[in-house]
Amino acid sequence: MEIVNISLQYALQAIEIIVVVYFFISCLYILTFSIAGHRYKKRYNSATVELNSMAVFIPAYKEDEVIVDVARHAIRQKYPPSFFDIIIIADSMKEETIQKLRKLPIKVIEVSFEKSTKAKALNTAMKQLERNYDYAIVLDADNLMEPEFLSKMNNAFNNGYKVVQGHRQAKNLNTTYAILDAASEEINNHIYRRGHRALDLSSGLIGSGMGFDYKLFKSIMEPIQAIGGFDKELEFELAGKQIEIEYLQDAVVLDEKIQKGTDFSNQRRRWLATQFIYLRRYCNRSWGELFRNKNMNFFDKVWQMIVPPRVLLLGFTIILTMVYLCKDFVFGAETYVSPYFWLLNFVMVITAFVLALPRKFYNKETFKAMMTIPSAFFRMFLLLFRMKGANKKFIHTKHGTVN
Repeated sequence: MEIVNISLQYALQAIEIIVVVYFFISCLYILTFSIAGHRYKKRYNSATVELNSMAVFIPAYKEDEVIVDVARHAIRQKYPPSFFDIIIIADSMKEETIQKLRKLPIKVIEVSFEKSTKAKALNTAMKQLERNYDYAIVLDADNLMEPEFLSKMNNAFNNGYKVVQGHRQAKNLNTTYAILDAASEEINNHIYRRGHRALDLSSGLIGSGMGFDYKLFKSIMEPIQAIGGFDKELEFELAGKQIEIEYLQDAVVLDEKIQKGTDFSNQRRRWLATQFIYLRRYCNRSWGELFRNKNMNFFDKVWQMIVPPRVLLLGFTIILTMVYLCKDFVFGAETYVSPYFWLLNFVMVITAFVLALPRKFYNKETFKAMMTIPSAFFRMFLLLFRMKGANKKFIHTKHGTVN
């Protein structure tokens, strides 16, 4: 019996060490790139030498409420009209919406699938297009490009980049969840885009507001069958080919943020499932890419899948820090791992988020929105037990309720 108790004690101590080390590495990871993000600089000359042709793809699944206005806005780019086409990929749209779209100077490609995905829509559209474009731009059906977006992307392409991620910003801040979603995206922009580029690593892709060499994009997209998270699969394919992804802080695309808790749960469930899928798929390969090919970008992409989502990282770090501090200093119960290690993790994660959050979010509205973080954490925690089937069906988030 004593041997069993000793074995159990050692097992619990090992679990304690593993958990604290996992959170330490995760907190240190985001803190490193959060600090680095303040060293981000534009890498090239702003002079545009050559005009390139661009296909602006806007996959739209049942987006009747927003797509016409988005299309009208998209054609107003300060870029020569003969050098770009707006291509609406209309999936399961109403006939009256299709008729309105066809009256605009854009291309409309109608598609219909038993199981709709963005990857299927894009691949179908590229097979139907006869024009050979130089570059492809991918937007979401609710995205609004700033007037000079294509010109700025063109400038980056002319400076040798084959893949460029633009700066996606919030279109709306009308609910507490919208504010949290907007703040979360800006933290992501700072850590996974600005911070990574500052340390000469590839920017992360977001799924929209991104541009590619057209031939490269067409060839990489063709075999992709992802139901959710096709942008993550793109990242791994590009990293495997050692193709660098640039980030443009000043090329802005407005994106509608989620406004309700149910939308938050649906969206995050899809993201969590994607994270687990690609971690499992590429974890073993990442070590070979690092040591055989010296491919740090591929290895880093896998580490991004290992680090827990920010809400879970913040929530678990706060909870475990409080538990260890209370056990040690309030109840006098000894723990194998010192509470000071958890206090260090807490300081790192808070510092990382404070450094990454843009100053414009330091206001009363954001403070009020932060009161819903416990609710967001609880939703995310429950989603960990609802992963089954999350990536077998496209989970659509409805747009068009923003005033």
